[in-house]
Amino acid sequence: MPSAASPRFVHRSLTVLLACAAPVALAGAAPSPAAPAEARPLYKDAGAPIAARVDDLLKRMTLEEKVGQLLTVWDSKVKLLDAKKRIDPAKVAALYPNGFGGFARPSDAIGPASPRLVPGRDVKSTIELVNDLQRYALTKTRLGIPILFHEEGLHGYAALGATSFPIPIGLASSWDPDMIRQINAVTAREISARGVTLALSPVVDIARDPRWGRIEETFGEDPYLVGEMGVAAVEGLEGPGKPETLAPGKVFATLKHLTGHGQPESGTNVGPAPISERELRENFFPPFEQVITRAGPGAVMPSYNEIDGTPSHASKWLLHDVLRGEWGFKGAITSDYYAIDQLQDIHHIAADKAAAALLAINAGVDSDLPEGGSYRTLVDSVRAGKVSEAVIDDAVRKMLEIKFRAGLFEHPYADPVAAVKITNNADARALARTAAARSMVLLKNDGTLPLALPAAGAARPTIAVIGPSAAVARLGGYYGQPPVTVSILDGLKAKVGGRANLVYAEGVKITENDDWWEDKVTLADPAENARRIAAAVEAARGADTIVLAIGDTEQTSREGWADSHLGDRSSLDLVGQQQDLFDALKALGKPIVVVMINGRPLSINQVAANANAVIEGWYLGEQGGNAVADALFGDVNPGGKLPVTIARSVGQLPMFYNYKPSAHRGYLFGEATPLFPFGYGLSYTSFTVGAPQLSTATIRPDGQVEVKVDVANSGKRAGDEVVQIYVHDLVSSVTRPVKELKAFRRVTLQPGEARTLSFTLDHRAFELWNIAMKRVVEPGQFEIMAGPNSVDLKAATLTVTQ
Repeated sequence: MPSAASPRFVHRSLTVLLACAAPVALAGAAPSPAAPAEARPLYKDAGAPIAARVDDLLKRMTLEEKVGQLLTVWDSKVKLLDAKKRIDPAKVAALYPNGFGGFARPSDAIGPASPRLVPGRDVKSTIELVNDLQRYALTKTRLGIPILFHEEGLHGYAALGATSFPIPIGLASSWDPDMIRQINAVTAREISARGVTLALSPVVDIARDPRWGRIEETFGEDPYLVGEMGVAAVEGLEGPGKPETLAPGKVFATLKHLTGHGQPESGTNVGPAPISERELRENFFPPFEQVITRAGPGAVMPSYNEIDGTPSHASKWLLHDVLRGEWGFKGAITSDYYAIDQLQDIHHIAADKAAAALLAINAGVDSDLPEGGSYRTLVDSVRAGKVSEAVIDDAVRKMLEIKFRAGLFEHPYADPVAAVKITNNADARALARTAAARSMVLLKNDGTLPLALPAAGAARPTIAVIGPSAAVARLGGYYGQPPVTVSILDGLKAKVGGRANLVYAEGVKITENDDWWEDKVTLADPAENARRIAAAVEAARGADTIVLAIGDTEQTSREGWADSHLGDRSSLDLVGQQQDLFDALKALGKPIVVVMINGRPLSINQVAANANAVIEGWYLGEQGGNAVADALFGDVNPGGKLPVTIARSVGQLPMFYNYKPSAHRGYLFGEATPLFPFGYGLSYTSFTVGAPQLSTATIRPDGQVEVKVDVANSGKRAGDEVVQIYVHDLVSSVTRPVKELKAFRRVTLQPGEARTLSFTLDHRAFELWNIAMKRVVEPGQFEIMAGPNSVDLKAATLTVTQ
C-alpha cells in the first residue's frame, strides 16, 4: 500500500497527479438534514455503553448512509478542495450526499502524490483540514457521524514536520521492545495531535525473502522477535492493557498484513504465498496472534497476496475462522489500498467491482481503503438481493465502534497550538538519536574502530567521507518530512569540530532520482560514475582513514506497488558501481570503514572480506548522521543484533536460521552457511555468555522452567549484549526447526561487570502443531540453548514427561 494496480492510481507528477474517481453519490435520494425527533439520541450520550450507542445509531441509518461509512476518501480528495486547498462544503455535499466514513492521510496536500513534488500540509494546515471536515460531518450531515482519519506511522508519523525514526528492520536490530514502545508513543502523540485516530502500523509479517522490497518495513524473519516488537509497537500507539477507549495522545493501531506477505513467490510484491497451513501456523500466524491476544490492536489489515488460491481479502477462513474465531479479534478489518479492487484487476476471481465487493464483505472485510472503489456498489447489491443488509450492518458496526471508542463524537477537533508544541520536540529528536544508535549492528571490526580524535595541539588526522549516502540522510519508505535531517557528513562535522580534517566525495550515484514515489528508476550513468570514482580516490589519497557510506536508495529497496512502480530485485549485490568504488578506495591501502545505509540485507561478500570495519546501519532516520558519528568515535558502543540472516548470494534463498533439519545440505562450489547469521552483532568490548542453567531437569507438558544465564563484560568498555535463548525439540511427531528463538534480553554492562539473567519458558516454548493440526506439547527431550547469536550457543537438556 499504496497499490497502483488500480487503473485510478497513476504516475505521480506535476502534470498528471491522479485520475479522479467517479462521484460517489450512492443510489437513492439523500436524506435532507432535519431536526432530531428527540432532544438527545442515545448514540450521542457519552455515558451510555458503546454497544448500545452503536445499536441506536445503526437503526437510524439508511442503507446509503451505512455503506457510506465503509468508504474512505483519498483519490478524490482534490475534488473536495477549493483553490486554497481547503475543504469546500458544497463540493463535499455534492459528491458524498450520504456522507463517508473515513479520510486518508489528511497531511498530504491533494491525495496520492510525491511530497517532493507537492509538499504536504504542516501541522496547522492539517488540523485546519481535519477540523473543517469534522465540523461538516457533525453539523451538516443528517446524523452527525464524525470521520475516521488515518495516517501512516511505520517509523514515525509520515508527515511534514513530524519525527522520523529508523525503519522497522533497523528498529528490530535494537532487540529493545521498550524502545519500540517509546518510539510508537511519540508517533501516536504526533498523529493524534492532528486529530487523527488510526495509524496504519505496525507490520508484523515475518520476512523470509530479501529480494522483496518491503523487507525494510518488517521486524525481521523470526516469529518470536517480530511478535515481541509488534506487541510493544501496539502498546506504544494505543497504550498498555488493551484499552477499551483511547487515552489522550493515543491512536488505534492497524496490524498488517495478514498474511504470508513476507515470502512471496519470486520475491516480488503481492506474489502468491506458496505456504502450507502448517507453515502458516508455525511461523506466519504467531506474531499476529501474540499482538492480537496481548495488545488488542484496533484494526487488522489483510495482505495483498493469495494463499493456496484464495487472496487474503476474500478468505473467510483467514479473516473469520482464524482471526475472529480462534484469536477472538473484535476490532475492524480494513482493506489494504485497492486490494478489494485487485480481486478483479489482479487475481481475476471477480468479474467486476461489484463481485469483488461481495467476496470481500462476505469474507469479513469491514472497510474499503483508500477510496471505496468496490464497496460503493454494495447499495445496489443489497437492493438486488445479492448480499444481506445484516452483513453490511456487521461491517458498519465495527467502523462505528472505533469512532465511539476514540471519543470522536465528544472530542472531534484538534488543537493546533498544542500540536505544534509536541511535534518533533526536543524529546522526540533525542529519542530519534537514541533509536539510531541502538539500531546499528557492528558486523566486522579489526580494531580500526572506534576512531580517536587527537589531543589538543596534536596533528589533525584527515578522514575521507565518501559514498552516495554520506551527505544525504536516507529515511526509507513511508517516510515523513522532519524539519531537520542529519547526514553522516553532517554528524562527523559536528563531532570532530576542528580536531580533524574532513574531505568529501560522492564516489558514485546509485540512481538518478531517489524519490520513493517516482515510478521510473534509472541507474546512474556508469561513465559518469567512473569519473566520480576517480575524484573520490584523489580526495581520499591523503586521508588517514576512509569512511564509506554505501547501500541502497529509497528507489532500490521499496514497495513495488504496480508493474510501473517496481521495488523488488533479483540480486542481493550492491547496485551499480558501488563495488567498483570500494575496490578503488581499498587499493589506496588506507583503513576503510564501511557504513551500510540500506533497506534490505545485501550480499556484501567482498566488502565484508576486505573492509577493516563494517556497520549495518539500515535507514537510520532523521538523526542517523549524529548516531553514526557517535559510533565511529566510540561515544556509542554498537550493541544491535541482526533480525535477519544475511545470505551470501541470492542462490541461497530462502535463507533463515530456523530451518528444518533436511535443509542446507550444501552446494557444489559454494557455501551453505550465511554471510552473517541471525542474531549476530559485535561490540567494541567482549562478553562471555555462560551455559543455560535450568531450575529443573524435567517438567510436565503444562509446566515451566526457569533458565538462568550468566553474562559478563570481559572487555575494557561499557557495552550492550543481547542474550538469546533458543529451543530445539530433539525428536517429534512432525519435523521441527533446528532451533527457535524463545526469549531474549538486551543488557548494558560496565567493564568487568557480570549479571545472571533469568528467563521463564512455559508450554508455549515447547508447543508444536501435530499431525492432526492440534497445538500440543509432546513428551520428550528439548535442547535449551543460550548465546550471543543463533550460532555460538551453549546447551542444556530439558525433559518433558507425560
